[in-house]
Amino acid sequence: MDEQLYSGLPWYAPDWFYLSTLKNFTWEYRLALLGLLIIPVLILIRWTLRFYMNQKLPIALTKSQISSNPINLIRLIPDILLALVFALIIVALARPQKTNEKVEQWTEGIDIMLVVDISQSMQIEDFKPNRLEAAKNVAEEFIDGRFQDRIGIVIFSGDAYSLSPLTTDYDLLKSYIKDIQFDMIENRGTAIGSALAVATNRMRESDSKSKVLILLSDGDNTAGNIDPITAAKLATAYNIKMYSIAIGKEGKVPFGKDFFGRPRMVDNTMDETTLREIAKIGEGEFFRVGDNEALENVFRLIDTYEKAEIKETRYKDTEDFYRNYLYWALVLFMFWMLTKSTFVTNVLQD
Repeated sequence: MDEQLYSGLPWYAPDWFYLSTLKNFTWEYRLALLGLLIIPVLILIRWTLRFYMNQKLPIALTKSQISSNPINLIRLIPDILLALVFALIIVALARPQKTNEKVEQWTEGIDIMLVVDISQSMQIEDFKPNRLEAAKNVAEEFIDGRFQDRIGIVIFSGDAYSLSPLTTDYDLLKSYIKDIQFDMIENRGTAIGSALAVATNRMRESDSKSKVLILLSDGDNTAGNIDPITAAKLATAYNIKMYSIAIGKEGKVPFGKDFFGRPRMVDNTMDETTLREIAKIGEGEFFRVGDNEALENVFRLIDTYEKAEIKETRYKDTEDFYRNYLYWALVLFMFWMLTKSTFVTNVLQD
């Protein structure tokens, strides 16, 4: 039963005496509940004193005249009522409460720009199902692991295009990533410099203390109107840290199908020099990956590197429910007074 349901219960509801309800309470003065153990002792003492101190009249009865009658138990009603009154008062003194603790997590956050190559060579199938789809999958997993970080996306081939500005709408980001296709940019080639410049332009006005760019490409810079090294130096001027990931194997790699439907093998080479230099300038790290697992491990590593400290603020909202038990005690006390102050007493005792 949650706190809202507790608050909506009237004091006379029987739910207050359910074991599940009592277990869910926190007790401000839990030791007071030990007083419940004293009540049976007091009742026993009361009955003992009554037995020995009440006036007794000698009456001779035959054995047939002595019989037990369940109705005689009625005389116990006043004592039971009084015991319940004391028990309810003790429960109220223990202060049953329900505490609703709210936890707010927050962090200063990191601005992260994913820069993804969508050139035709990203269709090569040395990754499953191909390089681009593998990159999209790990990008989605990377986003799932972030908390309150703003993330943006830049895609490039012969030109560079800002697919998404920095945002914390992770569902929107993942939908953008799912929609990435090779034909989104007409110009062929690999414009790494232009991609870095577009990403820098998106991040240059950011006030974040930590700005990170993750570049993923499988080729050399063959297009665009800005040199990658110049673009990298421009990014560092805005305090952007850069990681570069070279994706792809050397040698023969599968690329499409031949006339007979068999995998067509093509030669693949890569000059890592530019990507290494970009990471060096950006004070980040260069990675070379040759399969899906290696790519996943790199993104996990970067995720570990670029974690902001998550801080918590806790709020406690406490509500008391002792009044409900006091109301019950008052009602039962009135019944007890009725049995002690009216003709009912004589019926119970005689």
